[in-house]
Amino acid sequence: MKDFFRNNGWLILVIAVLLCAITAVASYAFQGVPNPLGNVLGVVTTPIRNGISSLAGWAEGVYNYSFRYDELQAENERLKAEIAELEAAAREGEADSKENERFRELLGLRQKRRELVFESATVTARSSTNWSSTLTLSKGSDQGVAAGNCVVDAAGNLVGIIDQVGTNWSTMLTVIDANLEMGAFLSRTESIAILEGDFALMAEGKLKLTYLPENTELITGDLVLTSSMGGNYPSDLVVGSIESIHTDASGVSRYAVIQPSADLDSLVQVFIIKSFDIVE
Repeated sequence: MKDFFRNNGWLILVIAVLLCAITAVASYAFQGVPNPLGNVLGVVTTPIRNGISSLAGWAEGVYNYSFRYDELQAENERLKAEIAELEAAAREGEADSKENERFRELLGLRQKRRELVFESATVTARSSTNWSSTLTLSKGSDQGVAAGNCVVDAAGNLVGIIDQVGTNWSTMLTVIDANLEMGAFLSRTESIAILEGDFALMAEGKLKLTYLPENTELITGDLVLTSSMGGNYPSDLVVGSIESIHTDASGVSRYAVIQPSADLDSLVQVFIIKSFDIVE
């Protein structure tokens, strides 16, 4: 249909104009002649003229549309391309904004803990089973990462400990992994204890604090930090807080359930502590 009007549009217009001219001449010839024939001719030609006028308008519209279709289609494609470019620019701007935010977080960490040397890394994979809770990171031995390095989030909360190191990747045990064990320091009572992963608690996203001092009164909400005893880990990294206190099955010793401060499920960027000064 589009091709028909494109090829024959002018012919339709010419026919319409000729018909209008014929009817106009006929009307003029009988103008002022009050005879039945002229009256009948006027009655007959009026709807014809109206129909021809409508047909001419419709034909002109179709003709113009057929010739402008390709132009409109090209304009539509151009607008689509512009929208795609704007969306890409918006995504790039959002990515840049997030990267800048991470750099600011790293700068803030470095200013707060000047004795620590950080390496930023991205979480590239997660593994959570009945036996382990690990994260794979984007930095490895090429960046100076080593097994035993602590990993923290942007707020300085302990996320876990580096377990295996590749050339440009590493795997860390999270703080709730059943194999994790390290010294702990209770900030309110200034007591020393041991942080341990536990199979049952790992499913709940928590860990255990054992070897609690006998004569120390612990309360829910007490803050638990890392201890520098033995020189293996930096001190005063926030691990979490005491959620509850229990007596073990033997009835002899106590342990506490710890809720980690780091949000392990939503981590995207972490910071590996490659070296540190021991602070007494």
